[in-house]
Amino acid sequence: MVERLPPLLRDRRVLVALQLLVAVAVLGFLGYFLRDAWAEAWPLLRRADALNMTLGVALIAAYYLLFVVGWQWILAVLGIRVGYGIALQAEMASMLAKYVPGTVWTPLARVVWLRRTGVYSTSVVVGSILLEAALSALSGVLVFAVGLLWVEGADAPVIPLAAFSLVVGVLIHPRIFRPLSRRVFQRFGGTEAPALPYPTMLGLVAYYALTWVVGGAALFFLLRAVGGDPSLSSIPYLGGTAAVGAIAAVLSFFAPSGLGVREGSMYGLLLAVATGGVALGATVLNRLAITVVEAALLALALLAWRLRRRTQGAASEPVPDAP
Repeated sequence: MVERLPPLLRDRRVLVALQLLVAVAVLGFLGYFLRDAWAEAWPLLRRADALNMTLGVALIAAYYLLFVVGWQWILAVLGIRVGYGIALQAEMASMLAKYVPGTVWTPLARVVWLRRTGVYSTSVVVGSILLEAALSALSGVLVFAVGLLWVEGADAPVIPLAAFSLVVGVLIHPRIFRPLSRRVFQRFGGTEAPALPYPTMLGLVAYYALTWVVGGAALFFLLRAVGGDPSLSSIPYLGGTAAVGAIAAVLSFFAPSGLGVREGSMYGLLLAVATGGVALGATVLNRLAITVVEAALLALALLAWRLRRRTQGAASEPVPDAP
């Protein structure tokens, strides 16, 4: 497939430059067309309520901590058992790797991280990442659909989301996923990735739906931090909004971490529950918060791991005999 590309596009430096150019163009486009909303959002951001902002950040951290359990669950069913600390490190490293242009760094970060612990089943690890993304996206769309029942006037892309969910649901079916993964991974010298049993997938969809509700609660408090007044009943809709933003970020592989694309989709959906300035302010806070939380959780997980190794090393040292 790579050989079919023009020689210029095979150069990684060219691809990185194109991704950066697209990111700048998207941000510039949003900045121009949202300049009036930004004029309203900036004072709101400067006066953001500390308590609501703290609650929002704490719930984003809770979302990530719960999300890691889902990946552990998938890995365990596929025959790989890793400790929570290692899974957290690998997950957060891959989240931060999304900001590096090149598209391959997100899965590569997890593969390399798990190899440090003796896990060399690359096909299985990559397969688990694909299944995690697919099941999380499906659950996010379901939460969004439920949330629409309590929010009026939302300009939701219902048909594209329904089509996306149908395609994803078909692709992760065991009879499709196994041969498809075999064809893809064989190009890179790998083997097919095992699929998940359907009951397990249904359980994971329900679990990931819970994580999106937690993410919706985080967005609820971020809206309140910049002067919004959303109702508690809007939390499922807000969780679905966060999910749609995440899906847009994944699909926009040409922009590092979906920068600008995620924000644009979230801003448009938040207008159903907030003014333009409040929606933009919460969107900006959300991007800053998820980046800070990802970096903080990775740092804390690494610190805990090193302290644990140091403690275990000290405990294993022989005690000298008394004179």
